[in-house]
Amino acid sequence: MHSLWNDREAAALGDDLLAQRVYTSQLLGREPSLVLHGGGNTSVKTRVRNILGDEEDILYIKGSGWDLATISAAGFAPTRLRTLQRLAMLPSLSDSDMMRELKAACTNPAAPTPSVEAILHAIMPARFVDHTHADAVVAISNSPDGEAILRDIYGERVLLLPYVMPGFVLAQQVYAATRDIDWQQLDGIVLLHHGVFTFHEDAKTCYENMVALVDRAEQYLQRRGIWSCARQGQYCAQDDDVLALARMRQQAAALHGKPLLARWDLSAGAVGYSALDNIADIATRGPVTPDHTLHTKRTAMVVSDKTGEAVTQFAAQYHDYFTRHDNGKLTCLDAAPRVGVWPGCGMLYFAPNAKRLQVVQDIASHTRRAVQWGEALGGWQALPEKDIFELEYWELEQAKLKSSAGTPALEGKVALVTGAASGIGRACVDALVREGACVVALDINAAVTSLFPAITVLGLMCDVTDTQQLRSAVQQAVVHFGGIDLLVSNAGIFPPSTPVAALSDAALDSSLKLNFSSHLALLRECIPFLQLGCDPAVVMVASKNVPAPGPGAAAYSCAKAALTQLVRVAALELGQHGIRINAVHPNAVFDTGIWDDATLQARAAAYGLTVDAYKTNNVLRREVTSAQVASAVVALCGSSFACTTGAQLPVDGGNERVI
Repeated sequence: MHSLWNDREAAALGDDLLAQRVYTSQLLGREPSLVLHGGGNTSVKTRVRNILGDEEDILYIKGSGWDLATISAAGFAPTRLRTLQRLAMLPSLSDSDMMRELKAACTNPAAPTPSVEAILHAIMPARFVDHTHADAVVAISNSPDGEAILRDIYGERVLLLPYVMPGFVLAQQVYAATRDIDWQQLDGIVLLHHGVFTFHEDAKTCYENMVALVDRAEQYLQRRGIWSCARQGQYCAQDDDVLALARMRQQAAALHGKPLLARWDLSAGAVGYSALDNIADIATRGPVTPDHTLHTKRTAMVVSDKTGEAVTQFAAQYHDYFTRHDNGKLTCLDAAPRVGVWPGCGMLYFAPNAKRLQVVQDIASHTRRAVQWGEALGGWQALPEKDIFELEYWELEQAKLKSSAGTPALEGKVALVTGAASGIGRACVDALVREGACVVALDINAAVTSLFPAITVLGLMCDVTDTQQLRSAVQQAVVHFGGIDLLVSNAGIFPPSTPVAALSDAALDSSLKLNFSSHLALLRECIPFLQLGCDPAVVMVASKNVPAPGPGAAAYSCAKAALTQLVRVAALELGQHGIRINAVHPNAVFDTGIWDDATLQARAAAYGLTVDAYKTNNVLRREVTSAQVASAVVALCGSSFACTTGAQLPVDGGNERVI
């Protein structure tokens, strides 16, 4: 591990201690092997003049929920140092009382809630304190001779302490262990199975001490020849594998009580790890550090077949685990898995939204490397399950269950949208993401791969008239997000106006192929996954030309009419599976790719109207936009239309001929 400190960047910060704290916190956060997604903690002590003109000693501590990689000054809670130090002297303090006192000690009510480690940071005499969950250090401590190895690596310059719960208990432990210690003789503290602390008066030295300590652990692994011991492998997903994933996701969502995303990790590292001979054993021994349990649960699910029985078995084992340690006052969390190993086939991840899914994947990735280090050091071993249970069912975590805010309407759902690079399709992607869905966006335009945030949208270049490309895209969608719940079939084209007498076979076939046949083919590919979806719904984007055709549009109108008839037939067939399918009939949506200024002006002139008047030439005298069509589509996908199928909804501002 190498220092990322940059003298030029640091010089620009001047003597601003909080700015220095932000800078080195971000340096720590940029290294995933130190901290992951909100893990770790940093603080700085300084003097601040309050509104009354009095100077106070303030501890700026990372706020709960903030990520070191992106933290700003606003992410640090200014807390009265003397209050925290006095709290450390109390003989006992419950976690809920501690959090109340920490919040009360904040000098800014709008600041984030101080970290549970605030008291611990306060009793460390150095100005700067850094805390990480370094993979190499924690992995070594999770081996049979871990403590002895760490003593050999660090000698007397690092204090090793056994694991205890975070918060007040940990602060008491460190206070008792360091009461008679000369802090100048310490380079750091290692909390076994938890992480590393460094501390110093200088921001750079504190940060680089952390880098040096972690580097020594990594160098040890390299000397032992196990730094790169992670096994690699390959597996090619089969059709029934992908269907099995969707089935497991459906079962996990039922346990969770809400839709869940799922991801199948087919990377070389994931497949290699899943192919280890003793994978069923090591994957169920426990996490790298108990904090990870809040995201991944204590153990992974081991998939034994393609029936989904593994999900049921995991749930039963989880309930047994809860029963073994429940004191009669706890609320059992959902029993859905968060991590799975599919022997020889890779790893699976489950989470309620895209952000949490990425967290689970990242933690699992680091876990599998640490586990293989631990095995090479004599055998991976985690803390006893009671210690892990106490963290998972911590009083503070249970309190969160009672105060959790509402979730977006479509959170945990997966939507597939075609024609997604522009116009109505792009607006649908944006609207679905705003409502919490993850989206697979298909378009023949390669730009679709980079138009949207990668964490919530998988953009795939796809010619929807090519059945093989469609099948591949649907499978990629399921591998990436776990299934398909919502289908918005939108791709289409408006061919040049041609009278029936002049309509060629080629022109008719081209329109039918894109405006009808591709939609049928896509629906056919998606049906097996929609049947396993969470409240599945399909919306076909048809046209006003179905109820009110115009001259010269036979190729387009006939294709859209066939598409609408498909909706009606499919509604009759798919209703027994709980799949809703409806159509929207937009008209005169001018912010799409088929309209340009010249076309608009020509059409307006043909009606003897200005462009503005032409755009609002409907009963409501309102311009219809892609975003408004998308709103109707999302509404049809949601619970408001839970009892509606086979319907045709006009989105045209009111058309006299339709009405």
